[in-house]
Amino acid sequence: MKVILAVTGASGAIYARQCAERMLRAPQVEQIALIVSDNGRRVMEYEGESIPESDRIVRYRNDDMFCPAASGSARYEAMIVVPASMGSIGRIAAGVSLSLIERAADVMLKERRRLVCVVRETPYSSLHLRNMAALTDAGAIIVPASPSFYSHPATIDDLAATVTERALAQAGIDTPHYEFEGK
Repeated sequence: MKVILAVTGASGAIYARQCAERMLRAPQVEQIALIVSDNGRRVMEYEGESIPESDRIVRYRNDDMFCPAASGSARYEAMIVVPASMGSIGRIAAGVSLSLIERAADVMLKERRRLVCVVRETPYSSLHLRNMAALTDAGAIIVPASPSFYSHPATIDDLAATVTERALAQAGIDTPHYEFEGK
């Protein structure tokens, strides 16, 4: 499975790091195309996070519109935008491809492939809600970065994993995860 991992400038770089780490542990993920926006890079640095190095991760500049992620013929099976800023969500929803992240997301939608957007904003304005609804109507899956507490997370990493695991599952990537069983 070939997956695109896109990191934008919203807070929540921990989710991007965790997605990359878990995808590298998933045998079904053969290749990860990593695209990080300039603001995504700044936020990751500020929040003290980084994406691990691996031969399975191919890094692309966000202004490189002539790379495989910009074309449907490259046949990436899924794309996760994590964290997804509301600016990126708005541009993707409007079909405005000013960057590789936006173009790759547009390709996923037009090719009817999985696009998972882990939005990191609160509260939502009516513009945010309309843009997320437009993306959902176009076939994207919106995963709010809203952690759950069923698993009784003991650390921030455990808490963030409740979001990361949901995003990966929505992208069709099978990784170990908590399953709620109730009482």
